[in-house]
Order: sequence, then C-alpha cells, then structure tokens
Amino acid sequence: MITPAFELTQDPDFLTIIIRVPYAKASEFDVFVEGEDFRFYAKPYFLRLTLPGRIVEDGREKASYNTDEGTFTILLPKEIPGQYFEGLDMLTSLLTPKKSRSAKPLVEEIGASAELSEEEEQEFDLEIEQIPYKESAESIPPLQCPYGFGNLRSGAFQRLQDELSDVIDIKDPDQTPAGERRRKRLEAEAAKFDPDHYLADFFEDEAIQHVLKYKPWWVDAHKKMTALKGEIVFSDAEREKLRKFTNKSYLLDKSSRHHIYLGLIDILLAYCYEICVNEGDNNVESSWNIRKLSATLCWLEVSFTSIHDVLVSFGRRVLCYPLYRHFGLVTRALSDTVMILQLGKAAVLKCLLDIHKIFVESDDPAYILNDLFITDYCIWIQKIKSKKLAALSESLQKTALTKSHLGLELEELEAAAVLVLEEENMLKAAGTVSKQQLPESETSDSEESSSTSSSETEGSDSDERESSTSEDGEINSFQGTLPGERTAPLSDCNGLRQGTNTSALEVSDGKSKVSGQSPSQTGKLIEELEKQMHSTMRLSEQPEGLATASCMAQEQKE
Repeated sequence: MITPAFELTQDPDFLTIIIRVPYAKASEFDVFVEGEDFRFYAKPYFLRLTLPGRIVEDGREKASYNTDEGTFTILLPKEIPGQYFEGLDMLTSLLTPKKSRSAKPLVEEIGASAELSEEEEQEFDLEIEQIPYKESAESIPPLQCPYGFGNLRSGAFQRLQDELSDVIDIKDPDQTPAGERRRKRLEAEAAKFDPDHYLADFFEDEAIQHVLKYKPWWVDAHKKMTALKGEIVFSDAEREKLRKFTNKSYLLDKSSRHHIYLGLIDILLAYCYEICVNEGDNNVESSWNIRKLSATLCWLEVSFTSIHDVLVSFGRRVLCYPLYRHFGLVTRALSDTVMILQLGKAAVLKCLLDIHKIFVESDDPAYILNDLFITDYCIWIQKIKSKKLAALSESLQKTALTKSHLGLELEELEAAAVLVLEEENMLKAAGTVSKQQLPESETSDSEESSSTSSSETEGSDSDERESSTSEDGEINSFQGTLPGERTAPLSDCNGLRQGTNTSALEVSDGKSKVSGQSPSQTGKLIEELEKQMHSTMRLSEQPEGLATASCMAQEQKE
C-alpha cells in the first residue's frame, strides 16, 4: 500500500482533509471515521490518521473528487464545534505507528500513556541540577560510548572511520568517552584560533556588515506572529519528507531530555549562522558550516550542562573555523535562534527539514548525521508541547554571552591592535609634518634650479631643431656633452636601453646625498640630474635613422 500525500485544514466547525491519489479509481474508495481515528482507502492508497480532536458522522460530512488534480477533499464535522485542533501540520505524528501483529516487542514501554501525560504536565526545568560527567575507562566496555539523539546510538562509526573522517572531527568516537571528547575539542579549538584572521575580520568588516543586513524568512514570520496573523507553511517537498519519516517513540530520562534541548539549540545556532552568511542560498559549503560550528554534530558533544555552555562552544567555533569570524555573527545567530523558538515547533521543524535536505545533498557522507540526530529531532519535535519551546526561548534570551566568556583573550587582542594602529597613524602624521617644514634656503635653491631648468629646456629645443640637418656628426658631438657614459640611458640596436641600472643607482645615490649636503650643493646636484633627464628626452625624440646611426657609431667606438 502507498501512503498518499495529504494535508489538513480547519475552521471552527469542520476539519478538511485533502488527499492526493492520482492513480486511484474515484468510484472505488472507502472512508472510516470514529472519534480520533480516520481511515481512507482507494487502491493502491491507504491512509490512517490519529487526529488531535474528535470528529463525527452526522450527515454534514462531504466528499468531492477533482479529476484534474487527482485529489479527494473530505469535509468532516467536529464533535465539539469551535474546538481548535493543534498540530495539524505535524504530519508524522498524525500517521498511526505500525504495530506488531504477533509477538510483543523486545522492548516495551510500561505505562507509556501515563508516563507521557505526567511528562507533559512537567515544565521544562533548565536549572536542573547537573552532576559532572565522569568516565572510567575500566567501567566502559569497548565500542559502548553513546552518542546521537538522546545518547541512544553507539557503534555507528566502528567500520566507517575513513569514510566519515571528513564529517566529524573526533577520531574513534565509539571508544572515546564524553569527557575525553570535550577535552580534545577544546584543545583543537585553541590550536585552530588565528589572531590575524580574527583581527582582519574585526577591522575590515564590510562584507560581514553586508550579510548581517540579510533577513531570513523567520523575521517576517515573527512580525506576523506578533501581529497575530500568519502561520508557518510547509512546501510540498517538506510534506513529502514528513510522510516518509517513521513515527516512533523514545525512551528518555530527564537528563537525556535536557541534553536533547541543549543539542537542539546548538544545531539551530549553526544553521542560523549558515543562513546569514550565505543569505539563504545553500551552496557546497552549507553542510560544512552547519556541522563544523555545532559541537553536537562535529564532536558528538553530550557534556553540555547549561545554555551558557552551548553559547560558549558555538562562539569559539565561529571564531576558529569558518570564513567569516566575527563576534557580531555570534550574536546575530543567537537572536535568530530565539526568534525561531518563539515561533514554535512548526518553525523549528521547518529548519530541521532544511538541515536534513542539506546533509542529503552534500557531496560528503553527512547523511550519517541525519541518521544520528536530525531525523530523530524531526520526529521528536512534533510531539513536544509548544510551551516547552517557549520556556526554552525565554531562557536562551536571558543568557548573556560576552567575548571574555570564550577564553580566547579577544578584548586584550583588540586593545593591542588598536594601540598599534594609533602608533602607526602618529608616525605617519609626524612624517607628513616634517616634509612640509623644509628650510627656506632649500626652497630658494629649488626655485633657482627651476629657472635653470626652464632655460636649459629652451636651449635643448633649439639644439633639437638644428640636429635635423645633420646625422652622425651631430649625434657624436651630442654624446660628448653628456656628463658620463654610464649616466645616459641609450638604446642599443635591439631596442633595449643601456645603462638603465647605473642611471637608477646614480639617481638614488643623489637622493641619499640631498639630506646630507648643504643647500648650494643640493641645488647643483638637482641641476645635474635635470640635465641628464633632458639629455635622455632629446635622445628619445631623435628620428629612427639617427638612433640607428647612434648604435653604429657606438659599436665602432667599442
């Protein structure tokens, strides 16, 4: 049998169930309604739902079939008019779990319904007393170190070390106790932290400020919720994914439930960072960002004792691993996570489904994290009370996180960098002032050299006009007027300049002599350099034939 696609809506008096059965015969279908139980059959489709409220058959029920879309629309009256059915978008929990037809299960919940109702009455206590986790290597059998959702898994990595080395950072997780995982994680973060990278993002944060302006979908959804209008809508692909999940229950003690809530915060923080920096567009780095920033996913961390522990871990990893390492991104992810939790379990489920999709589409085997964490979170979140998420968001909002909490000496690093920048700016300012305060005598010598330069320029122009009447003889006489052969950058027969390096050295030596010579000597040196520059200009302006003659004359001379 095929479980069809379906969705449920409601008004004060009726529950509407829309079932998509494109390959069924419209004339052959059965509907069964009794209290909270709803069943639909149209070969080859079968759907059985356990509803959150009671419905009745009293003659007001209706059913219609749309041949174009292949959908049945069934309208069922509520037993209590005006009753609100909560969780109609939690499709996995609505599907009745499969039951064994013969033998009893090997593990069975004793008084499951009574325990569940008792758990629902309890408020989620974030101030639960925690006993420090202590591991004894002798007391733990090999391959029995738990991890995953609710610490219910072990042995998953026993034969997959090579394949999963790119997915998680911890080596041999099946043989590494929780306390050892935490110690190794902190050591790896301390070794990975790069002060230069952090300071670069701290001072040059244009790109980071740009991504911080991005508003994901939950921002508008939160505004609508505040205005008491609008709700979370799931796409067809998300609904299909929910239908494929197997409904199951979890045997969790109070400590395990506490770790699950803290792990949920850790995963959502990493997801919010990814959505912010990529502005909602998933790419090849999305899977890496989420799992790398979440110690729950990357290190199979189960030692968190408080929300503050989670925030410190996330903050350290943001400043150690991704491309953008800025504390503003930590606080942004924190505020976004609070917003998602305030929207309720539908918003949390939508985020978890997106994470599930990202891991499935990843090039690396990140799908194992779906098996260990995300799929179970998607099923579990549909069954918890919304008031527990509200309490969780309130506690998260009240938890403070500063740079000093991260243990990376960020404030001291920033202060030292600011002092260095101030000293550099002072030195630059002092250099600018000293250049402006030149001696008056040097200024007058510069004026004299400028007038001499102008007269020399006029003379060189007249000489150039006369040179057009003669070729070899004039060129040779011109070369004889140069101060020295090594100071005139000539062109050889291949078009390359000769004496370039020596001329450059001469000029640089001249610059070095300026500061140590008297003003009159400085003026003479500047005048000599200007003559050399004019001579070079005159050579470059000679016709091509004269340049060739110069090359021939030079070769004969050599």
